[in-house]
Amino acid sequence: MSANAAPPRGPVGIRDVAALAEVSTGTVSNTINHPERVHPRTRSAVEHAIRKLGFVPNQQARVLTGASSNVIGLVVLDVESPFYMEAAHAIERATRESGHVVMLCNSEGELEREAGLLTMLAAQRVRGVLLAPASSDNADRYTHLPGELPVVLIDYDAGPEHCSVSVDNIAGGRLAVQHLLDLGHTRIGFVGGPTGLRQFAQRAYGARLAIAEAGLDPDDALLEVAVSGIGIQDGRRAVELLLESGPPEAIFCGNDMLAFGVYRGLIDAGYRVPDDIALVGYDDIDFAKDWVVPLTSVRQPIDQLGSGAANLLLEHSSRDGSHQHRQVLLEPELVIRRSTGRRNPAAL
Repeated sequence: MSANAAPPRGPVGIRDVAALAEVSTGTVSNTINHPERVHPRTRSAVEHAIRKLGFVPNQQARVLTGASSNVIGLVVLDVESPFYMEAAHAIERATRESGHVVMLCNSEGELEREAGLLTMLAAQRVRGVLLAPASSDNADRYTHLPGELPVVLIDYDAGPEHCSVSVDNIAGGRLAVQHLLDLGHTRIGFVGGPTGLRQFAQRAYGARLAIAEAGLDPDDALLEVAVSGIGIQDGRRAVELLLESGPPEAIFCGNDMLAFGVYRGLIDAGYRVPDDIALVGYDDIDFAKDWVVPLTSVRQPIDQLGSGAANLLLEHSSRDGSHQHRQVLLEPELVIRRSTGRRNPAAL
């Protein structure tokens, strides 16, 4: 077939590309999967034919030849969570330049659904998976995955047997409550999410450390409640639990969405933020600064978390024998806004 021939009708196959470029199908396959093996002039002719015909390579067929997949799986707990969506954007930006695409999946915090998604992604022969685990129990379940699927854990450190990028949640909890203590608050509520999520347990532990370091008894000064989800409605329900024992002076929430719900619950109950009760969130998602009362929050370096995890997965999935699992721990930062006010301890 000459270079001026009309493109064939119907789905374009590798034989059509080979005919137009006047090369063998093996040369087309090498151009797609192993371009370094093909002479530049021949490679240019094949690439021209691919563009002219609109040929789309079969991804699974590429992988069977030994080429790496350009698809990366991302499994998160909740696709409605701004934290995970901001992390997803950072991951997509980091992988786009290397020619990879991200397949987003939602485990909804369910272990059975998470296991099914990992099996499906392995069957699709993705290059690897970035995973926010659905539970902190039994991290060994990520050691022997279908097809030896490379996995990097995000926002979760499961020890030296796994690659991970996480943020120091204990330090974050300590920052939040130390700020409230510095303002003079000595009765503080903590709102956590599902008890199986290690992040919330670590943030609560950091809160208790700050209280103990201030010379107070955490059992007296910290009122902890846990709710079944991590969204706004869960935060509203938490207010009912907190108020059963009398209103705290301040509330620290395990994420910003819970804090938004707590704010609404407090307003519904007749309390003002921060005049009656100070409020601190966690994550510092983009909307925190634009909330009705701008929210004091512990900022997670989400861009670093997402891009660092993506780059670590590309390294891990390269099958380089020199790769060693790494656990990257990032530091949080407290961002103070109006929701905690300017209470003066000396005036108490």
